[in-house]
This record gives sequence, structure tokens and C-alpha cells, in this order.
Amino acid sequence: MIRVQNITKRFGNFPALHGIDLDIQPGEFIALLGPSGSGKTTLLRIIAGLEFQDAGQVLFNGEDVSERSVGERGVGFVFQHYALFRHMTVVENVAFGLNVRKRKDRPTKAEIKTSAEELLRLVQLEGLGKRFPGQLSGGQRQRVALARALAIEPKLLLLDEPFGALDAKVRKDLRRWLRDLHKRMGLTSVFVTHDQEEALELADRVVVMDHGRIEQVGTPEQIYMEPATPFVSYFVGETNRLPASNGTETLHIRPHDIEIVETDGKPVLVDNVFRKGGVWRIEGTLAGSDQIIEIDLPADRAAPEPGQSVHIRPARSKIFTTNANGVQP
Repeated sequence: MIRVQNITKRFGNFPALHGIDLDIQPGEFIALLGPSGSGKTTLLRIIAGLEFQDAGQVLFNGEDVSERSVGERGVGFVFQHYALFRHMTVVENVAFGLNVRKRKDRPTKAEIKTSAEELLRLVQLEGLGKRFPGQLSGGQRQRVALARALAIEPKLLLLDEPFGALDAKVRKDLRRWLRDLHKRMGLTSVFVTHDQEEALELADRVVVMDHGRIEQVGTPEQIYMEPATPFVSYFVGETNRLPASNGTETLHIRPHDIEIVETDGKPVLVDNVFRKGGVWRIEGTLAGSDQIIEIDLPADRAAPEPGQSVHIRPARSKIFTTNANGVQP
């Protein structure tokens, strides 16, 4: 059980985190999702003990660890760029955390070797222990980094953009593999990402952050289908934003929640039509305005032609009101 209470952090004049509160349950897989500068990596580093907050507490199972170092917290950490030791073999990299323990806590050389080899089997790299990091692919190096983090038997696994340096196909394969590993080991894991697809696919719950604040915490389904703020609606998934009434409200509609109807809808002039995965993506302009709108049409339906006029109606939408200053959040 990880509890973050009222965490505040500044870097000089820059406020990185504003009074963050978050509970993480044992065995949960949590994603910290947000754009650059949202505070997600700072929060992860504070949980790890790599950074220290200006105010607030970090508690592990009710015990305040706010003043403890990363080594004292028993946390495994995986970075985006692997951070492997190039002069060490794969098995030496995995065993590093065990070899540097104080003598009284250090397993025997035979136990360390056995543990490292077991972890290499776990991450599907058996037989590669004698190679050096430079002889591995990016996906393999990231699995070595994960095995090294697991070698110390961490209470908590923290991952900072772990797949950000990999190509799309390798990222997708590793996401599936990591999710399966998390379930099998019963880990409590927190990972940072700016990739919404990654967060929605992997996490039990997603923490959406912006400008050092938590915008919403929820399951992937809740975050996508019931966004709590305009930022979440616009950042997670794709959203059309249309003025709703007197400039005080904005209508948010997902492209797949727009129906093309015969009559009694808003006319749209079709500008462009193309395939996007299993749907037709239609880009058009709302009649009488310069408002661009995007519509997803099932692939088994005939798509309209550019230059054609169609009528649309929202099947599902959400209205957000501007804030007290008259500015859309």
C-alpha cells in the first residue's frame, strides 16, 4: 500500500507538484499519464526516493519513508534508456544489485548466479547471459533492465517511460509481456508515460496529470468514457470541441460517437476521407462556420465523397463549462 499525501515540489521558481494525494493498492498497476511538464516523472522519483518533496509524506504500508533513500525503500527502478553497464555482461548487470549489498545482507556467489539466471529465464533471455548490452536489441536490453530491477526483490516496481526509446512493434510486444509478468509476480507497479494507448492498455488505474496536478484517477474505461475535466477529454483519445451556448459551454464529442443521419442533423461539408484502422475517418467543416469536425464511420458502411454534404448527430457527448475567469480549462 503506497500513500502519497499532500506532496508539493518546486524547482527554483517552477512549481512541479501542487499538493498531490494518491493511494496505490497492493498489486495494482498504475499509470501516471500526462504531457511533458505535467509532473508525472517528478512524482515517480519522489515515490522512489530519487527526489525529495518540499512538503507532504510518502508512506509504504502506513510507514513514513519520506526521509529514506532509494536503497532504503526497497524499490526497483527501470529507466527509458536502460542505464545498463556496457562493460558488464548481461548476467553481471542483472546481479549488480545483489553484488553491491552490504556483506551481511549479500547472498553467496552461487546464490547470486542462480538468482540472475532464473531472472533471465523469467524475462525470456536464457542463454544470453554472457553477452554484453551492445550485442542485444533494444527490447532485449529493456528486459535486462527489468530483470536487474527485479533482482533485489523490490516492494515496488517503478518504470519511467520504459518503452519510449523502442519502435512501435517492439513497444506493443513488450507491453503485453510486461502486463503478463506483472500479473504472474503480483507486483505493485507504477509507470510513467505520455502515451495514452500504453496507459489504457496496461494500467488497472490511470492517473492523468497536468501542470503538477491530478486531473482524474480512474480505470481506463472511466478515463476514456467519463472524463472529469476538459483536459482529460482532450488529452485521452480524440475529441471534437464545439461551442454549446453563449460561449460559456463547450460540447466534447468523440469521433466514434457521431452518427451520420439522413435528416434532422447538423450539416457538414466533407473535406477529406481516409481509412484509419477499422473505420473511415471523415474530416469536414460544420456548415456556416470554420469549425473542423472529425467523424469515424464503421468500415462496412459506404463513406461519403469529399465535397459531399452530410448531416450529423451526436450519439454521446459531454458538456464542460468555462471557469470563473471565462477561460476553458
